[in-house]
Amino acid sequence: MVDFYENNNANVHRGVHTLSLEATELYEQSRECVAHFIGAKASSEIIFVRGTTEAINLVAYSWGLSHLKEGDEVLVSLMEHHSNIVPWEITAKIRGFKINYVNVTSDGILDVNDFENKLSSKTKLVCLSHISNVTGVINDIKKLTKLVHDHGAIILVDGAQAIPHMKIDVQDLNVDFLVFSGHKMLGPTGIGVLYGKKELLQNMAPFQGGGEMIKDVAFDSINKCCNISWNELPWKFEAGTPNICGAVGLSAAIKYLKQVGMDNILTHEQELTKYALNSMKNLNKVTLYSPMNANKCGIITFSIANLSSHDIALLCDSYGIAIRSGYHCAQPLHQFLQLQSSARASFYLYNTREEIDCFIEVLKELQTL
Repeated sequence: MVDFYENNNANVHRGVHTLSLEATELYEQSRECVAHFIGAKASSEIIFVRGTTEAINLVAYSWGLSHLKEGDEVLVSLMEHHSNIVPWEITAKIRGFKINYVNVTSDGILDVNDFENKLSSKTKLVCLSHISNVTGVINDIKKLTKLVHDHGAIILVDGAQAIPHMKIDVQDLNVDFLVFSGHKMLGPTGIGVLYGKKELLQNMAPFQGGGEMIKDVAFDSINKCCNISWNELPWKFEAGTPNICGAVGLSAAIKYLKQVGMDNILTHEQELTKYALNSMKNLNKVTLYSPMNANKCGIITFSIANLSSHDIALLCDSYGIAIRSGYHCAQPLHQFLQLQSSARASFYLYNTREEIDCFIEVLKELQTL
């Protein structure tokens, strides 16, 4: 990113001078890199956005407002991040469609029986996380996608927690939309991706208007208006100056992750998680909310008796250990599990067993408070 700003910084798709051409080439190479990383058919199926939240909102407003109506149903799980709940609640009030919420089990796993029971001919869209950002449980997206398609609906998958930790192939999974953020996968903030099947994206109106997303704006002097035609994919959905450097940084992160190997990352995380869970389950005042035997990634959610989640996080921070506290932007799941809040430790490719040992020693000390 430093190299880009020092040597290639210019706007894209607008100029014929050298810097603009170089910036455009790097930007579009980044799109190709993302497409290859997730197994998309073409780079035109990759839309650069600010993050997962904007990607979901894009689908909600661009696809949802034109395809959903009163009598239709959207299926959303109770394990979703607020970003995959709020846009649908807002658009449901505008268009009058109904949102059905799929339950989770007492240990935070998706209730597949409830999922199947709530799928119907009225279901037009299913919105589901690949991995819960609270429990770390990995949903069987390929199986669930087939169920969705068998009912004639389409599926949007929140891949923000999955894309950094495991290999994703959108063609193998057959998902219709996949959304994720760069900052979850060693990339910069302010850059994210919407993947959509080409046939869906082609039939969607632009989410925002402005420069870049138009092919032609011609003034009609007779009718005193402008006739507008949209640009081709993917630029139809990228109004204004994009986060060019963010895309370049995301591409660099992807190249690094591919070098390490996504299967190696998941294996490393799962080994660390198992190691940590085996130690934490023996701590008397620690309660675990992450299933012990479920297929999951490196997330452990817990509480300590007599301490709030924020107290736990602040005390851990005093030892140089950074964890998350609160609702983790998943308040409905916390309500379902009857939790006021929770603490969350998460592991990635750079974490070690030695760090977990330090973490466990800190938890032992917190138990005495």
